Amino acid sequence: MKTDFFRKRILESINDPTLQTALDNNTERRLKGRDLAFASIPDWRERRIRAHNIRADVIERLDEYLETFIARNEANGVIVHRAKDAREAVGIVLEIVKDMPQSRRERGEDQKNIPVHLRSSVANPVLIAKSKSMVSEEIELNHALEKEGIRVVETDLGEYIVQLRHERPSHIITPAAHLKKEQVAQLFHENLGIPYTDDITELTAAARKVLRNIFLTADIGLSGVNFGAAETGAVCIVTNEGNGRMVTTLPKTHIALMGMERLVPNLDDLALMLSLLPRSATGQKLTVYTQLLHKPMPGQTRHLIILDNGRSRIRASPLKESLYCIRCGACLNACPVFRELGGHAYIGRDKSIAPYPGPIGSVISPGLFGENYVHLAQASSLCGACRDACPVDIDLPKLLTRVRAGQSSSPSGRGARGEGNNGGAGLTWSTKFFLQMYTRLSTQPKLFALSQKFASLTTTLLSPRSGWMRLPAFTGWGYSKDLPRFAGKTFRERIGNRKLGIGTLGNSELVNSSQPQSTNPPTSQSTNLLTDQFTTELTALSGNVHQTENAANTIIEFLISRNIKKIYLQPNVLDDNLLRQANINFTHEPDPQIAVGVTKAWVGLADTGSVLEADEELPGSLLPEVHIVVLKSKDILPSLPDAMPMVKDKNAVFITGPSRTADIEMTLTIGVHGPKELHVFVDVSNSG
Repeated sequence: MKTDFFRKRILESINDPTLQTALDNNTERRLKGRDLAFASIPDWRERRIRAHNIRADVIERLDEYLETFIARNEANGVIVHRAKDAREAVGIVLEIVKDMPQSRRERGEDQKNIPVHLRSSVANPVLIAKSKSMVSEEIELNHALEKEGIRVVETDLGEYIVQLRHERPSHIITPAAHLKKEQVAQLFHENLGIPYTDDITELTAAARKVLRNIFLTADIGLSGVNFGAAETGAVCIVTNEGNGRMVTTLPKTHIALMGMERLVPNLDDLALMLSLLPRSATGQKLTVYTQLLHKPMPGQTRHLIILDNGRSRIRASPLKESLYCIRCGACLNACPVFRELGGHAYIGRDKSIAPYPGPIGSVISPGLFGENYVHLAQASSLCGACRDACPVDIDLPKLLTRVRAGQSSSPSGRGARGEGNNGGAGLTWSTKFFLQMYTRLSTQPKLFALSQKFASLTTTLLSPRSGWMRLPAFTGWGYSKDLPRFAGKTFRERIGNRKLGIGTLGNSELVNSSQPQSTNPPTSQSTNLLTDQFTTELTALSGNVHQTENAANTIIEFLISRNIKKIYLQPNVLDDNLLRQANINFTHEPDPQIAVGVTKAWVGLADTGSVLEADEELPGSLLPEVHIVVLKSKDILPSLPDAMPMVKDKNAVFITGPSRTADIEMTLTIGVHGPKELHVFVDVSNSG
């Protein structure tokens, strides 16, 4: 049987108690978090329809939007590359490495702080600090670079864990969702040389210590891209741990790797997507760090690689709607099949693990990579839970049935890589034969009635007591499914000539997507109410809000109470003389050893508890363990769309609480690569 390998992997997953426990924990917490997050936007259904229409428009006019997006980036000083496939994308990265200044490539870095599994055998290897990128998994970038002696270190905690285990991520959002803390503990003990501990906070701290050195010494930072805004050329990256900001800003070279479909027309549309993506992905109203990058950092070179790799083929096929996906992973969490199997059960005929698992992966993987993965579409109950969970309303059950029908690649209906449109992609020949026979019978009423009579007699003879009939195992159904006994009389025989009253289903009220409903609080809402809402939201995220009429004095009192002697200070935020009088030293220059950084926010967002500031102040807002923000109450805005005009041509970041992760057993841990504490001092005085 051609799919025996797939069935074997499925049975292995189902019978693995450790995996089942890990998957149950991930699913339960993700679904609860998502429900709570969406409860805060009652109009989420309307937003969902608008998002669907935006994504449909982008895919329909993709060439036009790409042209605008590329032109804006080039005008912003970004070097843009187009890659038609994985080979070209890898080649571009290798060329960028090759063209780096010799002094950078031969700096003689000591590898003693690098885990053994991540060290390179090449003298003075180029070091790439890499943020999470599913596109890089798709093109197997790490493997290709390591073959050339380039050291690549994953810096997302979950990705770092699976890299040490030499595995693919098992989930789009939570790469190590298949592991329990004891497995991570043993892994870190063996690879990082730390004493064995299954305390998740200590494990996170160990990873932070190792990866901090990677951030500070990397030659290149490599990241994915969540969205690109065509109108301004903005590259949007969302992360919770702080590693995304580290790799995009600290190294002298930044490479952003982006699937060509990940565009939105403008920043207003981006704000809509950002109201849906984090809620669907992690149950947050906004991720901790939401970056909008327009230009390279001072002294930095930024490359943007835009990848096709089969997307044009999907766009011209019956699977076009799959390109609307914003990679939130919600369909994985909702799918009853994925929740029992995990991502590593989604394997191809060549036994390779599909880079994209779950319902969306069972469509995208065949679309991108061909018949090697067409059978994955059979791993679905077609219950519709995936569509209900999708924040952009992709009709995944419809797409899964199209893959099953052999429509994986082209509008002509021919399947991926030459597989004909004979239906039943991924099924055994016996199952296909059974379905074909059923189709013939069910479409001819007299023949179907006769077959019912025969089936009823057969099941009565084969299973007279149970009333159920077990199909033979070779059909593919006999492993776990039974068919009910056929009725003794047909439906028409039982009903007779009675007429049936058939009700009508009313049409659901259609939403006019061209008239989005505003979710902003009334314009008459007072500053005090916005401040209170901001305080409530940020406090719920483990942030700290201090309302004061004299921010400078209150901050100095705070520093003295902590016995802080030196801070990083963003220029023009606090009075230098007041700090000197309090015997507190300060510097405006980067210093990773400083424990406290003080910056000023442009604005705050009341509905998410976020602060917006420039994304070039890393020493103050990301490297220290304590981040202090000065914010005026009059600068607190109702919500994200209100702040978007401020970032149309700037590098900026929305910060929503201290850095965090839940990559080990879905246990929330505060303080990863970014600050462990966020203190916002809100100046409520009437001064300008």
